Amino acid sequence: MAWYKDWFNSPYYHILYGQHSDAEAALFINNLSVLLGFEDHQDALDLACGKGRHSKQLASLKLNVTGIDLSEESIKAAQVFASNYLNFEVHDMRIVYKKMNFDYVFNLFTSFGYFSNPDDNITTLAAVKENLKSNGRFIQDYFNAPYIIKQLVGQHEINTGGILFKITKEIKDHKIIKTIEFNDQGEHFQFSEVVDLLTLSDFEFLYQQAGLKITHIFGDYHLGHYDPNESKRLILISEPI
Repeated sequence: MAWYKDWFNSPYYHILYGQHSDAEAALFINNLSVLLGFEDHQDALDLACGKGRHSKQLASLKLNVTGIDLSEESIKAAQVFASNYLNFEVHDMRIVYKKMNFDYVFNLFTSFGYFSNPDDNITTLAAVKENLKSNGRFIQDYFNAPYIIKQLVGQHEINTGGILFKITKEIKDHKIIKTIEFNDQGEHFQFSEVVDLLTLSDFEFLYQQAGLKITHIFGDYHLGHYDPNESKRLILISEPI
């Protein structure tokens, strides 16, 4: 089984990353709304939406939002937030969802670069283009690879939700590999995350192959200047060529 199918379906994933708040998501989405000028009832697709943290914020601005994710458990949890403006569905983002249907497609919180076959990155971006209307926008939020490399801590621990997570990170074959070990109720668990260390130039190549053109580049959720060495995030806005 691919690591992300196992890990993202685990309740421990959400315990470990639960510190990422709705307030953080609201800040980011509101800043994007000001920049892009969201209009009521525009259609938005949230790729790899998880439990719907960003989808909820988009729907609160009266966009018609569909959140899709490969994790059945995440979609099941997200369904409690479903409304007239918001629905969720289990779907693989490598496959076109609705052709030329969306004003905006979002892919946030480094929900990309997971695949063992690197061609799947282009397949996903090509599907993004097909999902977009001709004048649509794609917003992608990824970690900033040079910053991650510079700040890498090989081992650390996080104590959250009553569980001590022991985390080991290494860089190998242009990927960051994170091993997560912990004990809970007398049982030992180990999960992995393997994510491509994609730089801005990597994305520029992938976007070109998929038929997307980058129009904006930002380095944080305030939509501040992107600095290759200092920015924590790489936020890209693009449109179909």
